[in-house]
Amino acid sequence: MEKYKSRNDVPLKYRWDLSDFFKDEADFLANYDKAVEDVSSLGKYIGCTKNSDKLYEFLKKDIEVCSMVLDLYVYAYLINDQELGISESMERKAKTEKLYSDYSSAVSFFDPELLELSKEEYTSLFENEKLLEFKNNLDKIYRNKEHILSKNEEVIINELTSAMNHYDDMSATMLNQEHDYGKIIIDGNEELITTTNYRKLMKNNNRETRKKIRCQFLKVLNQYAVSSAQFLDSYVKMNVAECKIRKYDSCFDAKLFSLNMPNEVFESLINTTESHNSSYQKYLKLFKKVHKLDELYPYDLNLDFAKSDKKYEIEEAQELCLKAIEPLGSEYVKLFKKVFDNRYIDYAQYKGKCSGGYSFATYDKDSKILMSFNGDLDSVSTMIHEGGHNVNHQIMNEKNPIQYRDTSSIVAEVASLTNECLLSSYLAQNGETKEEKLSGLANIIGVINSNLFGAVREGHMEQDFYKYVSDGGTITKDYMINLTNKYMNNLQGNEVIEDEYSGLSWINRSHYYMSFYLYSYAICISVASYIASEILNGNEDILEKYTKFLAVGSDVWPIDAFKVLGVDLTKKDVYEKAIKYYESLLEKFDTIYNS
Repeated sequence: MEKYKSRNDVPLKYRWDLSDFFKDEADFLANYDKAVEDVSSLGKYIGCTKNSDKLYEFLKKDIEVCSMVLDLYVYAYLINDQELGISESMERKAKTEKLYSDYSSAVSFFDPELLELSKEEYTSLFENEKLLEFKNNLDKIYRNKEHILSKNEEVIINELTSAMNHYDDMSATMLNQEHDYGKIIIDGNEELITTTNYRKLMKNNNRETRKKIRCQFLKVLNQYAVSSAQFLDSYVKMNVAECKIRKYDSCFDAKLFSLNMPNEVFESLINTTESHNSSYQKYLKLFKKVHKLDELYPYDLNLDFAKSDKKYEIEEAQELCLKAIEPLGSEYVKLFKKVFDNRYIDYAQYKGKCSGGYSFATYDKDSKILMSFNGDLDSVSTMIHEGGHNVNHQIMNEKNPIQYRDTSSIVAEVASLTNECLLSSYLAQNGETKEEKLSGLANIIGVINSNLFGAVREGHMEQDFYKYVSDGGTITKDYMINLTNKYMNNLQGNEVIEDEYSGLSWINRSHYYMSFYLYSYAICISVASYIASEILNGNEDILEKYTKFLAVGSDVWPIDAFKVLGVDLTKKDVYEKAIKYYESLLEKFDTIYNS
């Protein structure tokens, strides 16, 4: 895989094409100016809830304006992430953030106004049958009656949160752009350590090299850990304050309310998973055996579970993804191929690019995917994961009216993680060598390690530090280190010998700025492993249900979306099946390894 010093060195075919948003900067500015005018025009609809025809007119105009504002914002967001720290990009993003804030303020009258209606007045609105197409969205607003403030208070809250909610951006810029993690000599070559290549560098076979890279990287994080803790503390306090103002018992209670999901779902998830931490410890024992290590240290854990020297060119990775998803049917493969043919992915890595991977869609545009392709199996896994989100959006956008072309993250991750399961199964079955088969199994084992055991660990941590702040505490460097070590020890037992930097992993976890997002992965990998195994076993009924599931929009609550698959999230069955599946993978891995 070729290395690039800057974005300018990256071939066009490996950069995403954003022209379906706007042809050029002039087109962007023209649409921006129009959006500004449209946003300002929304004020004329104040009082529309008293007239069903006027209300319908507002709802149609609102979704049109919101769609344009979102296109502008996402376009600016994507350009900024492809090369952080560029003044022009930062200014463009700031403009669209301001526009989005202005839009939110312009429509802030609506929710309080709707909630002022009596139950009888609200029900009578739907005597106008045109409003039925928006009824689900209106019902979701009306159920918030006790949590919505007065018109003026809503405007104030919106202005304040919009002005304050930049802690994640500040953290990302500091970690990805401003920190200098230095250089290191590896096999005679000088390597620059960055957030985008750190995991790859930590796969180095030389243990002392891994230790040096880890210490050098985390030493820099540690130097700025106080600031990182302050960013997180400010973000959490902002959320806690807003939830108190809105009369929620806690931020987690607000999350449950927003999902219309009972706490029994998360209690079942957490209790079942944490009661099986010994299963993860079996993995650590097997990991130690595979690498012939008497003891495990944190700088060992990024090694490939199965050693594979296979390197993929981008085109090879694309072909592998298409073969892996064939069990989902020809129509699904066709939609996935569109991701490659239309340059939806920004592949390459270089200093200054935002780290991580994501798929970002709007109401009427297919999603764009950011990643840092390293040529390893992790990169292929990211490609098929984010591609799963893209296809999910394609199907959802085709099957739903514009106001329902969205879904909760707690549902969305099934589409991506099912693909990862299929990728690993394909490699395990079709690998020409023992190493290829083991690498396929190792990949999905790693996905479950991260998305079930790891996500529950960090999600439970998140609940703890939110409660701590809500009770009057302040998130500090030492508090987060101690909390991280506590939960890490619960998960790993005595299998890993920790070092002075072990408690710093929280610093570069951007998911903590997404309010309990990590639990979504845990629920979704549990469901995805079940779906993938059933489809691979030829269960056509599940495949049909899965196709329907991918088309579900935001007019269906998450817990009901899962019922389309025949899954009840309040029961421990699906989580136990996930762990049983995980243990079977470990057993199969051990059998092949010993063969």
